[in-house]
Amino acid sequence: MRGMKKQLTFLVLVLLLSAPAFAQLVEPNQIGLRMGHVHLAVTDIDAQKQFWIGVMGGTLVKNGPLELIQFPGVYIMLRKVDAALEPPAGAIVNHFGFIVKDFPAELAKWKAANIKIEPTENPNEVYLNAPDGIRLEVYGEPALPTPVSMNHIHYNAPDIPGIKTWYTKVFGANPGRRPCVACLARPAMIEAGDLPGVNLSFSGTRTPVVATKGRSLDHIGFDVTNLEEFVKGLESRGIKIDAPIRQVPNTKVKVAFLSDPWGTYIELTEGLAP
Repeated sequence: MRGMKKQLTFLVLVLLLSAPAFAQLVEPNQIGLRMGHVHLAVTDIDAQKQFWIGVMGGTLVKNGPLELIQFPGVYIMLRKVDAALEPPAGAIVNHFGFIVKDFPAELAKWKAANIKIEPTENPNEVYLNAPDGIRLEVYGEPALPTPVSMNHIHYNAPDIPGIKTWYTKVFGANPGRRPCVACLARPAMIEAGDLPGVNLSFSGTRTPVVATKGRSLDHIGFDVTNLEEFVKGLESRGIKIDAPIRQVPNTKVKVAFLSDPWGTYIELTEGLAP
């Protein structure tokens, strides 16, 4: 148990020490990439804002007409849809995770807000159920320099070696393993890759998974320093770009889209931070 705590603290420090404590997006890696945003397609914008801002402590910021909910290490972006979409469960990206500094205080706040909470065997970790079937894993880390921060994106991958290698080669992820936070009875390690601002966690599955696009967790986003050069580099390696580079009207933000081989829809941005 003591060894696991040390490993978890090390993971927190790896993700956070590359930027000042209260910075938004962290410094990019050697190829100019960092965690950017998680994009949710939702039926009730106000209910989502109440969860992410009122309950989780995010801050609403704007980049031109774009609204972003800011957390250390990530933005949450919301898009209104008329009818409820399928939740992330069953897709290649199953859920994502935050860490909080004062877990007991946050747990009391979540209970007071009547958030549906799924406990795990670890008393320092829960799953929160946000509107539209969004599932958020949260655990406590007293060493965190901010009240809350982005931590990981969790993939249910049918090919762990393949997906780990792909994110290492394409986005410069640092391959490794991380402790399973929930696994107290039988401590285990999860295959992973670290990118600035986020850990990509890869669990195996024997159940076929579907693409993220068109579900309530529609896509994830990575921010890059030079989108044109980055996309050229991807295309030179035979990686298909699903939507070419375009500039978001009335902003300096540039975007492009691609999918990983397992169906994770990925937005690449330049200049997303306000």
